[in-house]
Amino acid sequence: MNSTAFKRRDGFEGEKIISIPPKVWKDVFRKDPSFFRIYVAQIGYFPRASYHYRERRKGCEDNILIYCLQGKGYFIIGDKKFEVNANQYIMVAATDKYMRYWADAETPWTIYWVHFNGTDMHGFNNFLNINNNKGAVTIPFNAKAIELWKNMYDSLEMGYSTENLCNANFCLYNFIANFLFPERHIDAARDESTDVITLSINYMRANLDKKLTVDDMANQHKLSSSYFSIIFRKATGMPPIDYFINLKMQKACQLLFSEEIRIKTVASNLGYEDQYYFSRLFKKFMGMSPEQYRSTAKRDVIAAV
Repeated sequence: MNSTAFKRRDGFEGEKIISIPPKVWKDVFRKDPSFFRIYVAQIGYFPRASYHYRERRKGCEDNILIYCLQGKGYFIIGDKKFEVNANQYIMVAATDKYMRYWADAETPWTIYWVHFNGTDMHGFNNFLNINNNKGAVTIPFNAKAIELWKNMYDSLEMGYSTENLCNANFCLYNFIANFLFPERHIDAARDESTDVITLSINYMRANLDKKLTVDDMANQHKLSSSYFSIIFRKATGMPPIDYFINLKMQKACQLLFSEEIRIKTVASNLGYEDQYYFSRLFKKFMGMSPEQYRSTAKRDVIAAV
């Protein structure tokens, strides 16, 4: 099978995406052309976006902000190539230059993203020194930005009333500020629950070869399992065990891609005694069996770069 057939713009399990019709904004600007200096054009969330691929031969008239929560992906803008990893964001300035971006074959990214436009994007980008030479920027886990993203999405999902559009766009300013000026937001806003999330994720990564329970994770912070699950899901968008399994599957992808080791050994290295249970779990999360992944992943990388 030709590996290029796997490339796709969207359609990922669990994805969220809203594209606001241009007519909506035309009607708003007709009433008051000066009220929204910038506005949300599209907004989305792609979890474990295997085979995500987008090519824009004439660039994009919007600014694009992508926040990578897990995995990694790549960006090409003009003659520059950037890698975007977990806990990094990339702010792409509106441009007419060729661009394309795609998810890594081994560890496809999970991303929150927003396209936004405005009445003077050139002036906006110049003033804030937003350009396409910087590449990805590393930041601490940004729970506040995710909450703002959810607020924007929920507002727009309720319809395009004046109130919903205003709320989404007011959140947009704060959302952008959380990335451009993280020291004014992330550190100041870092509370006990945010520290718990970061420490818990690090704990998971250090114990991928073990079987952890929610009780194990909660006990690390002397919290009840129910409260820990609530704050973890609020911060990351998924239950703790699902997050842990996802990290295991990402590690499995790395082992399957980079090493010629048996599936049984991969399963054992990740704390699964039953190879067949591991294979079923892998297929559930990755959409194909470990054997299929191993045989196609390298071809997909060659096709993408």
